[in-house]
Amino acid sequence: MEEEIKVCVKPRSPVSEVVGFEGDCLVVRVRAPPEGGKANRELVKLLKKFFGASKVEIIKGYASKTKWVKIIK
Repeated sequence: MEEEIKVCVKPRSPVSEVVGFEGDCLVVRVRAPPEGGKANRELVKLLKKFFGASKVEIIKGYASKTKWVKIIK
């Protein structure tokens, strides 16, 4: 099963957590800074665990705080 969702990332947060939906965007806080792909790697790891997915990939917005993510269970 595949699903695409819009994610709003807040880097450099005190804790890494999935906050919940605000409108059509899933808000996720990550501790990592948005440098060298660190925040993206942490986001993928967090979403993979949160959704119990076998694979999570960023399909759009790699360098943006708003991303489209594909979740494969």
